[in-house]
Amino acid sequence: MSDPITRETLTDLVKLEEQICLSVYMPTHRTVPERDQDPIRYKNLLRELREKLAAQHPDADHDALLEPFETLLDDRDFWVYLRDGLAVLGGEHFFRVFPLQRRVPEIASVDVRPYLKPMLRVAQSADRYQVLCLARDDVHLFEGNRDVLDEVHMVDEVPRNQNEALGSDLTEATQSGNPGGYSMASERGDPMQHEAGGSGKQDEIDLDRDRFFRKVDAAITEYYSNPSNLPLLLVALPENQSVFRTVTHNQHLTEEGIDLDPAALDLEELRKRSWEVMSKKYRERLDGIVDRFGVSQGQGLASDSVKDIGQAAVAGRISTLLVEAERVIPGELDQESGEVRMSSATDQGSHDVLDQLIPRVLQNGGEVIVVPADQMPVETGAAAVYRF
Repeated sequence: MSDPITRETLTDLVKLEEQICLSVYMPTHRTVPERDQDPIRYKNLLRELREKLAAQHPDADHDALLEPFETLLDDRDFWVYLRDGLAVLGGEHFFRVFPLQRRVPEIASVDVRPYLKPMLRVAQSADRYQVLCLARDDVHLFEGNRDVLDEVHMVDEVPRNQNEALGSDLTEATQSGNPGGYSMASERGDPMQHEAGGSGKQDEIDLDRDRFFRKVDAAITEYYSNPSNLPLLLVALPENQSVFRTVTHNQHLTEEGIDLDPAALDLEELRKRSWEVMSKKYRERLDGIVDRFGVSQGQGLASDSVKDIGQAAVAGRISTLLVEAERVIPGELDQESGEVRMSSATDQGSHDVLDQLIPRVLQNGGEVIVVPADQMPVETGAAAVYRF
């Protein structure tokens, strides 16, 4: 009962027609005893959600809107396998559940659109990546960020080993040649490599590996890399790195990989080594974004004025929108004129301008990036680079 965060998912959410939308966010825990308290916190948020719903929409069918939210309380397995955060979004015509790899604040929101900014803080963060751990006859996929790495339970279309990929076409194990492809010296990465067994049979065994890698590449690209748009880091022995990079068509594969046997790394070591590589890309991306904003601002093609950004968003002029993480700007964006009317956070039914800007920019094909407060180039909470 959970959904992956993909570009298609986000596009579907931001394009929803106006309706009564309920949004719940909360931090969750991986271990007891804290994990046992998560359903209680969730139940309290549902109580708050019901109160807001009654105040803002007294004539709506409250029970029908809240029913799928309340059903989660009875799913014991659901609460056991959560990660660091949870987003539950629902309305008259949709219901989505997103376990998150990052903590989010407790929020119970009722609005005409789902409250997306906390989830976009996770989805649009520049530090997300995936890791492909590959051996001759084994494959695992992980997804994470600077703080955490979790294994992905892959769809059945991804072959887990050569037998799943090739079936009856797999070279029989009784044939001459080393199914590992080279002598043990090669598997250790030693420079003096020599093939074991007859070269003809060994060629067939190596061909099996190539075909297995091609099928893995195609499935990972189709079901994970393209939908998520995340960089993919390859962890494999040097020989397997070379072969996979020869056959891959995955445009998200990073140039730098980790030349080690994945089986030799526990999860924490894999996370540390992966982030050592990915942190460089993360810093480069953020630096490039900030530099681009500075250059564009000098050319009159950027702004940090929330009111100017509102008009540009409605006009479809925004190429890139930077949003400060966890910042809230109370107010209303006029979806026709782009006028931003500021309000007080204490106003009944006050909305967040940033949460209204984000879907409008995405709807018009712009990019939204949520940036940590200490790395934002401005103090206003938002910065936009214009197309024209």
